[in-house]
Amino acid sequence: MNTTVGIDVGTGAVKGVVVRSNAGSDGVIVTTRVDRMRRRDVHSVAEEVFHGVLAEAGISTKDVDYIATTGEGEDLPFATGHFYGMTAHARGGIFLDPSAVAVVDAGALHARAVAMDGRAKVLSYRMTSQCASGSGQFLENIARYLGVSIDEVGELSLSSSNPEKVSSICAVLAETDVINMVSRGISTPDILRGIHLSMAGRFAKLVRALKVNGTVLMTGGLAFDAGLRGAFQELVDKDGGAKIEVKTHPLSIHAGAIGASLWGAWRYEKLRERGVDVLVAAP
Repeated sequence: MNTTVGIDVGTGAVKGVVVRSNAGSDGVIVTTRVDRMRRRDVHSVAEEVFHGVLAEAGISTKDVDYIATTGEGEDLPFATGHFYGMTAHARGGIFLDPSAVAVVDAGALHARAVAMDGRAKVLSYRMTSQCASGSGQFLENIARYLGVSIDEVGELSLSSSNPEKVSSICAVLAETDVINMVSRGISTPDILRGIHLSMAGRFAKLVRALKVNGTVLMTGGLAFDAGLRGAFQELVDKDGGAKIEVKTHPLSIHAGAIGASLWGAWRYEKLRERGVDVLVAAP
């Protein structure tokens, strides 16, 4: 049994986990943490997350066998090793829901769909374009303009009775649509439901391109948005053909960090089998 730390550096937040596992297979989540960037130095936030999860787990740096990073954490000086985001989310997704055949990682600036097998091997993937209208940052901007908190968005969207169509072409056009809707007196729930359907349309297109059938797990920060998840399920149901069930998990936001940690445990064991000492240069 080894102890690994996974650090997922995203655009909007840094996620950290401590995992105890046997060669990266039978992992147990010891503790988790999320810290928002809020325009702070990314290295400082990552260090705070690292020391924070160790403190919550009641361990010290000498107890850590491997520090694995993913996302934008490749240049963290204290990382033992780095794993690509798709690989990490695929591994974390399988850990959180073994029935998952794909994950949709919906983050602050982009979304990507990744198909994987039962061993978390990435089979194929698709990503949204550079336009931000399918991102968490875009949704936060809309919520701010409408005067609601991001935590209220999901439930408000679900209460909509007449969703208003929103442009899915780009963030600028979509935001212009929202301004016009407010001036026309369209209700906040109907605006938000329209936004969610527009974003979910992008996600559904990504998943369709993967040609998967079964459970699709939402990961990343938007996985907790019940309105977005509901719109996503609605659109894949309308497509017909492949049967897809969109699911989430209480630890979905940590999927990348969990996957990185489990891959780190696997790599640690492989290196030890070859007689290679793994040095942890913790901050």
